[in-house]
Amino acid sequence: MEKLKIIYEDDDLVVYDKPAGINSDDFPLRAHRLDKDTSGVLVVAKNEKALEFLQKQFEERKTEKKYIALIVGHLNRDEGNIETLLGRSPGDRRKQKVYLQNEPEAGDKRLAITHFKLLQRFENYDLIEVEPKTGRKHQIRAHLSYLGHPIAGDKLYSFKNQKGPGGLKRQFLHASNLRITLPNGKACEFKSELPEDLRESLKNLN
Repeated sequence: MEKLKIIYEDDDLVVYDKPAGINSDDFPLRAHRLDKDTSGVLVVAKNEKALEFLQKQFEERKTEKKYIALIVGHLNRDEGNIETLLGRSPGDRRKQKVYLQNEPEAGDKRLAITHFKLLQRFENYDLIEVEPKTGRKHQIRAHLSYLGHPIAGDKLYSFKNQKGPGGLKRQFLHASNLRITLPNGKACEFKSELPEDLRESLKNLN
């Protein structure tokens, strides 16, 4: 594995600035996961006790996560929440599918809540900040696709023959901010700048 940039490190954990293309499942004591082609802030514990402490925070929704995403098309409002149930798609086992409360198949599906806010509007795209309030697999990608505005470059959740911005080789999704409490009790916020490939594709839109 290539040498990763470290944002922060102490005796209990390391916070990496993960580039796209690296699978977060390769870190045995990771406290949360980022999809392979999502870049940004990733927390990895150094021992089982720290792992347990961190995972509990994520499970109890005591962390604050923010992502930057470029989506296809334009949202009909500048800010809002998406609240649905999410479960594995029966049609494609790699994907998550949105279910609504009153659907017959909704039984064991899990609640997923995502907050979004418009940052900048381009001709055919919106740049948004996304804050998942729950931590479901593929939550942001599935929710934005459900709205009809999949993430630019997302091969799994985009619509057929959908073009991404020129030069974009992956999904435009970046974990930019993470606020957590460290095992020593200190509250910290970690930040990751938009990587070069994503900045470049925004430049191509201007």
